[in-house]
Amino acid sequence: MFYMEVLIADARYHGEEALTYSSDQPLSVGAIIVVPLRSKQVLGVAIQEVPKPQFAVKPITHNPELPPLPSQSLQLILWMRSYYPSPPGILTQLFLPKQLPKKLTGLAAEGKSESAILPTFTKDQRRTLEAIKQPGTYLLHGETGTGKTRVYIELARISLNLGKSVIILTPEIGLTSQLANDFRHVFHDQVVVVHSRLTDATRQRLWTALLQQTEPVIIIGPRSALFCPISNIGLIVVDEAHETAYKQDQAPYYHTSRVASKLAELHKAIIILGSATPLVTDYFMAIAKKRPILRMQQIASRKDSKKGQVSIVDLRDKTKFTQKPYVSDELIGAIGEALARNEQSLLFLNRRGTARIVFCEQCGWQATCPSCDLPLVYHGDAHVMRCHTCEFKARSPSSCPTCHNTSVIFKSIGTKAVVDDISTMFPKARVMRFDIDNKKSERIEQNYELVRSGKVDIIVGTQTLAKGLDLPKLSVVGVIIADTSLYFPDFSAQERTYQLLSQVIGRVGRGHRDSKAIVQTYAPESPLLEAILKKDWQSFYTQELMERKEFMFPPYCYLLKLTCRRASQATGEQAAKKFVQQLATSNLRIRIEGPAPAFREKIQNKYQWQIVIKARSRDELIKAIALLPSGWSYDIDPMNLL
Repeated sequence: MFYMEVLIADARYHGEEALTYSSDQPLSVGAIIVVPLRSKQVLGVAIQEVPKPQFAVKPITHNPELPPLPSQSLQLILWMRSYYPSPPGILTQLFLPKQLPKKLTGLAAEGKSESAILPTFTKDQRRTLEAIKQPGTYLLHGETGTGKTRVYIELARISLNLGKSVIILTPEIGLTSQLANDFRHVFHDQVVVVHSRLTDATRQRLWTALLQQTEPVIIIGPRSALFCPISNIGLIVVDEAHETAYKQDQAPYYHTSRVASKLAELHKAIIILGSATPLVTDYFMAIAKKRPILRMQQIASRKDSKKGQVSIVDLRDKTKFTQKPYVSDELIGAIGEALARNEQSLLFLNRRGTARIVFCEQCGWQATCPSCDLPLVYHGDAHVMRCHTCEFKARSPSSCPTCHNTSVIFKSIGTKAVVDDISTMFPKARVMRFDIDNKKSERIEQNYELVRSGKVDIIVGTQTLAKGLDLPKLSVVGVIIADTSLYFPDFSAQERTYQLLSQVIGRVGRGHRDSKAIVQTYAPESPLLEAILKKDWQSFYTQELMERKEFMFPPYCYLLKLTCRRASQATGEQAAKKFVQQLATSNLRIRIEGPAPAFREKIQNKYQWQIVIKARSRDELIKAIALLPSGWSYDIDPMNLL
């Protein structure tokens, strides 16, 4: 009889250690097996053989005829357990499917599409490729339109020729279609797309096929693609590496770039962090650790005569908004001219819904969520108000529930209201909206070819549209309100605004055609906006570093956000203060800020209290996590403190 320690791939297992099971056959380290967990049968991975224990153990249920999990994946699991402390059941399930398919098959070969004729390299692209020779981390700081994807394709070709696989990460599922199309035109059926919107059966089939794959492949997908069972990786690309979507918002709270860097280290692979607007922390660390920073500023298109212009419209000047309160006359005129030329327009507003605030003009009543105490957002298409935190829904009132007056006002425009206004002004135009309220058939990944081909005249959406889309027929970009993210009470608000606006404005001026961006703002004199328009990354970066150093924020410290939820404000405050006292006597080298009510004070009838801990050493934060009482949650290395 043989005995193996097994990591359980199931969130229902809350233990901190691997479990021991018996087997009548020897198992290799990394073997994928089915084991009993209480009354359930779950997947697990064998990590080491152990002597016969002193306690009774259960036998494994099934040992499928599969290769073992790659050793690098197993090492990554063990590393993540210490770097992002969390129960092993939650962590291990990132690497394994929920269950194995009944039939084990290989990757399905797709019909080969016509091979793309790739453009010749620009000087910037060639210089970048010449600099990427050895395994390691490279920060690719390339302006929008400079052809970062062309560089990725060439690096992927080199990796495949060496017999090594490639992982290309995108921040959103919606961006996989564009990248997959670009890569499939070159690499055909060597490209595999994986993401959470595939059916369970499809994901299980792909996982087992990749585990058995012996030829190199290219995996394209969001952060979960990082955990595919690939045994020989030569290149990992984190595209749009600045995006907050790369930070997991539930346990384990990992950041994709950090985990990708570790996986690349284990495979002795090249890792590229690509962005037009790199994270301040990534840039700072690249300089501090003397990692290569590769700059690309030359627009990839050869149509040098095609320029992009940017103009500013002051939202406070109502003489510029004579037709619609939130769409300037200049923007309306530009859209009309684009339609006349059979060109596209894109309107960006980082607010969903029709109206963000519903209130009574007579008595001041405001529609709020009964569970979260947050403003309800009105969605005109369904005539309902929704909480975007807990998804509570209520019918929109025709009169005030407090004073019964009919003067209920809908304020602060959202993307659905923009669509309504634009459709009224341009009734013959085909208008499509893209945000997370879309149904499956309406999402950008389902309609990418329709949008790219120019069959959609006016595109309206949130930050989904700001991330890497290249639309050849686009000639007008309108930013409805440029200041939506600037005034959040968070250390990352300036950086997030710089990134978002730079990316949105960067959809034009890519060399396809003469184009313009019209930015509507309440603060046209803002130094931040000036830096964005001039593409003055250096001045923004320098100013941001100065402020973060003064107030001790990353990259000058590590952050830990601790949150407790209680039934009342009083019990939440009491629990938070009690833990602060415990931390104060722990002899940890940390700075404690708080406790204070969280930015979202109430969620699902629970009151949230928050403590922020800063430390020069990340190990001190790991020690603080170990002290957490039950009922608390934590986020280490948070992207924001909201």
